[in-house]
Amino acid sequence: MTAFFAALLYLATAVLVGGLAYRILGYARTPAPLKIPTTPAPTTRGGVVLRMVREVALFESLFRSNLWTWAFGWLFHAGLALVLLRHLRYFVEPVWSWLAFVQPFGVYGGFAMAAGLAGLWARRFLVPRVRYISTPSDHLMIVLLLAIAGTGLAMKYVAHTDIVAVKAFTLGLLYFDWQPLPADGLVYAHLALVALLMLIFPFSKLLHAPGIFFSPTRNQADDPRETRHVAPWAARLDQEA
Repeated sequence: MTAFFAALLYLATAVLVGGLAYRILGYARTPAPLKIPTTPAPTTRGGVVLRMVREVALFESLFRSNLWTWAFGWLFHAGLALVLLRHLRYFVEPVWSWLAFVQPFGVYGGFAMAAGLAGLWARRFLVPRVRYISTPSDHLMIVLLLAIAGTGLAMKYVAHTDIVAVKAFTLGLLYFDWQPLPADGLVYAHLALVALLMLIFPFSKLLHAPGIFFSPTRNQADDPRETRHVAPWAARLDQEA
């Protein structure tokens, strides 16, 4: 199983990195011919940067739109961030002091992640208009994320695994020096689910994190009277004319 999961994780990483690069390149090449920031919008580039920080860190527009969706969405993303920080210890040796400090919070992050997902999933059943537009893939994405969170918490509280051996395995992947993976069904399930998420992430609706930085409704300053907005392709047409 060590060779199987090593090959699977290498493949998943290649697809994730390549897929993200492809999608981000597509976002960057998509023209923005109009000045369409969502108002009220900042009028300076510094204001745009501050707005993007608030949007990424606090989900400002979602907070103004729907408080319950914002609460569950922010809870999930904050929990996910803590979980990812906690898992970083498997890829570094020695473990940095600040990383050791956040380890207990990562456990609470797992519960927060699961609670946020449960709330977002319940919303797709309980809110009629959201239930109407929900597709099977929307439900499957939440099930996949819940399964990842559930297997991770189960390894902590139900059936403990050999985390020293797991860390040796992950470090071996980084240095192409494969180490035996513990023969543990929960570890197999958790890694398989994570690999599946990595494989489908660049091509699913979950890919909204990088997209927000290329959204003209968010990354444009509200200065159409002060500065004429000309897309690069339109500027080339003006030069040719």
